[in-house]
Amino acid sequence: MDKMRKIKGIADLEYSQEGANPSTNIKINNELASDLGLTTQQIGAALRPFVAGDTTSHFLASDGQNYDVNVQLPKSGRQKVTDLADLSLASSKLGPDGRPIMVPLRQVVEFVPAFSPQVLKRQALQRRVAVYASIEGRPGGDVDADVKKAMKEIELPSGVRFDVGGNAQNMAESMNSAMIALGIAVIFIYLVLASQFGSFLQPVAIMMSLPLSLIGVLVALLVTGSTLNIFSVIGFIMLMGLVTKNAILLVDFTNHAQQEGQSQHDALMSAGQVRLRPILMTTLAMVFGMLPMAIGMGDGGETQAPMGRAVIGGVLTSTLLTLVVVPVAYTYLDNWGKRAARWFKGKHAEEPLLREVA
Repeated sequence: MDKMRKIKGIADLEYSQEGANPSTNIKINNELASDLGLTTQQIGAALRPFVAGDTTSHFLASDGQNYDVNVQLPKSGRQKVTDLADLSLASSKLGPDGRPIMVPLRQVVEFVPAFSPQVLKRQALQRRVAVYASIEGRPGGDVDADVKKAMKEIELPSGVRFDVGGNAQNMAESMNSAMIALGIAVIFIYLVLASQFGSFLQPVAIMMSLPLSLIGVLVALLVTGSTLNIFSVIGFIMLMGLVTKNAILLVDFTNHAQQEGQSQHDALMSAGQVRLRPILMTTLAMVFGMLPMAIGMGDGGETQAPMGRAVIGGVLTSTLLTLVVVPVAYTYLDNWGKRAARWFKGKHAEEPLLREVA
């Protein structure tokens, strides 16, 4: 609790076990109890009917209802701890008269004052103690990272573990879902591009702009001091459609120029010159459109700011690098595709000739 209070951004800290009831713990002296012929199980079995009561039989009433017969120490005999201390337990050792030796409870146990929680909460059949807190003025991901760092410095007892729940757990689950959506988006983008361009290699050149945008995302988050959270991942998913658009403009124009008779080199040069203006216009429009979000204007703006910063950084770097990297990747992949097509055509052309000779 003290460590969490020192973390910036944490407010309204609460502990689930506050307001505990006074209780008494019974600590057994195992060595002395063993010498006197008593075991822990015997002591517990003897105390249960005295304190909590023990059902010994059932009673069938005249109304046909079956009632339990509960044996318990009278209320007057269990008001104080001293009342229990005066109880005598039958030992397994026998006296000179052949009867079990009676051992006073105070001789083998120690009564320790303590506090017990009013409510015992469990999760997955395990006892749970929770610390609740609100977040103010900082992104939840930053606060979550500081809490985990603080908990690593605490040596927890054996059998005790630390876990994060609430909004932090929901955020982690959302992050996993976003990463899955990111992978599915890449697959569908490739399938759509492959069907539209009629090629398996040209979509690879177009999708080279995706890792280029990731560079800008990481740099923008690093410069602005933002974290890679669910909102920045959503921003990167948005970028996948935006940055591939620029590469599509270049590749599509290059394909049409080559069909009109231009060489590969001239077609790429023409695509860069003709498509540069619309690429820059759409990029600047996106940057200025996301600028208010990146600044964090309005209520809750600091939470969504990483999304705007990720989009701006990714659009800028992908635009600049796409004009260089995509033409180079297109050149290599297009040449490999043409070589592969010639090789397959030559192989299929030789097969009828071999059959006639045979």
